[in-house]
Amino acid sequence: MKQPPFLKAGSTIGITCPSGYVSAERVAYAITVLEKWGFNVKQGKTIGSEHFYFSGTDSERLADLQTMMNDPELDAILMGRGGYGMSRIIDDLDLRAFLKKPKWVCGFSDITVLHNHLQACGNMASLHSPMCGAFKPETENEPYLQTLLAALTGTALQYETPPSPFNRHGEATAEVTGGNLAILAHLTGSVSEADTAGKILFIEDIGEHLYNADRMLLNLKRAGKLDNINALIVGGFTEMQDTERPFGQTIEEIISDKVKEYDYPVCFNFPAGHQDINYTLTLGATHKLVVGDNGGVLTLRP
Repeated sequence: MKQPPFLKAGSTIGITCPSGYVSAERVAYAITVLEKWGFNVKQGKTIGSEHFYFSGTDSERLADLQTMMNDPELDAILMGRGGYGMSRIIDDLDLRAFLKKPKWVCGFSDITVLHNHLQACGNMASLHSPMCGAFKPETENEPYLQTLLAALTGTALQYETPPSPFNRHGEATAEVTGGNLAILAHLTGSVSEADTAGKILFIEDIGEHLYNADRMLLNLKRAGKLDNINALIVGGFTEMQDTERPFGQTIEEIISDKVKEYDYPVCFNFPAGHQDINYTLTLGATHKLVVGDNGGVLTLRP
């Protein structure tokens, strides 16, 4: 898979909000930190813009994202936030200029739509990463936020996870793909669906009922998305909900049950997703995963 050029001092990052509303105040400190890192910043028109739930109408959000995708002066695009809305504009996004001068697309949650679209329609790597809300005075030096800088500049990355009784030991070397579970299930059957064959699949989610997580995993399984992967990495599944009559399984048990007949490595407790500690993953890049008694180690291979 192709990768955009890495950034250096003086590179320019654009900020746009193609999904849910985000305030200008929430973006302001992110700009401060990006400038401390040595980058220039261009702000999109959707920062602080609002239209009901969204950061503008569909046409406004599409135009702002398209402008940044086309802009030859940009080296990366950081999303203001996720939420919902990317699916409403993705089919009208023109990738031709972007693929001539690609740039790193950074974000997670609803941005999973764009990540998978770039892989499916452009064979292009991108960054599953924190967005503007993660940049705060108390977090700017945190290791997880620094991994965004490292990924943007091509620095070697290695992640370690604690042991889990649900882990399955083994090794795999492959490209990483995936993102938000609800979005991955939502994209199934579309031009943007994830190609998981031969890949390390990463999943995470927030605020879902356990029965719905079970249903979404079944959706992926019935679509063949769990059959031929090289490994599974499970990120944060936060704020999970149960029904009045209990579902009867934890999220770890639900996930383990869906992959029990396969023999590839499975690594739980990966520190990425809808949680305070959200490390950057380079989707579309080759990583080596080793899962053993001491937990998991994921290494981005040069």
